[in-house]
Order: sequence, then structure tokens, then C-alpha cells
Amino acid sequence: MPVEWSSFPPELLLAADRVVSIGTVSESLAPALRIGWMACPPRLAGRVAEQKHRGDRGTPALDQLALAVLIESGRFDRHLRRMRTTYAARRTALLSALAAHAPGLRVTGLAAGFHAVAHLPAGAVEQDVVTAARERSVGLYGMSAHRASGAASPAQLVLGFGNVGERAVGEGIAAVGRLLTGR
Repeated sequence: MPVEWSSFPPELLLAADRVVSIGTVSESLAPALRIGWMACPPRLAGRVAEQKHRGDRGTPALDQLALAVLIESGRFDRHLRRMRTTYAARRTALLSALAAHAPGLRVTGLAAGFHAVAHLPAGAVEQDVVTAARERSVGLYGMSAHRASGAASPAQLVLGFGNVGERAVGEGIAAVGRLLTGR
């Protein structure tokens, strides 16, 4: 659906002829919707729209209209405020569980988003920790899968907490705490 530049906040328009802004509702609303947006310089809009169409034949109009109604009615903003509280509680649960069950583990990447990066101790093998965690029914993911090179060093894990309740976060970290610290 074409969007007029005038509908974007002023901070996105400071260099509208050179800046591309990309967003999605996948994490904040529903991954299955696969709805996102891209505000790009007008000179690129036609080519971007063409590539989008070639790549996936477009997003269903009904989904886009439903999202538009949510945004225009203010319900999307209310949903975001409610979810920020939920995610903050999950983040706190993760940090508390790590402090209790994996003290000293360096964790970064918590300023925003639904993931943290756990820096495993020297000598740890990322895939061995992932495999051992799965044997304990805990899904951990190695950072190597997210690196262009696929390198497993340094050994790091992606700890997702966006779709896991507070109790499950605590139980999961309790089950793998020793794996994370090498104790």
C-alpha cells in the first residue's frame, strides 16, 4: 500500500532524499502477518515496490487494512504499551535467573529487542552448549548461525525471551545455568 511521506514523523524526514527507514509489526503484533514498511527516497520507490512484488507477490490487502484500522483507532499504540510492560518483565526474569543460576556470565544486547547475547567462557564450544541445553528441553541458539561467516568463535548464544513467559524463562535458565558458566 503506498504511503505518503507526510504521514511519517518529522524525525524520519530530515534526510528523506537519502535515508531508507524500515520497520515491521512482526515482533510487536504477529510474525505470521509478515507486514512491514519501508520509507525510501521517492526516486527508489518504484524499484523497491517492483522488487517487493517480485519477491513475494505483495502482502494481502485485508491484512494491511486491518493493521491500518488498528493504527488509526489507537489500539495498536495501546497494544504496544501493554506489551512493553510484558517484555520488560520477561527481560527482568531473564536477568534475575542468570544472576541466580549463571553468576558472572557476561550478557549484552539487552538495551532493546527480545534477545540477549550470552558470552560463554573461554574454552566453551557453542554447539556443545546448544546440544546439551536441548537435551534438557531448553532451546538455545548459537550466535554462529547469525554470523555471515558462520564462525563459532567467540562462543556466544542468543537468548530469546520475547515469546517465553517469565516462569519458563526462569525454569529454562535454572536448567542450563551450569552449561552457561562452564561450572
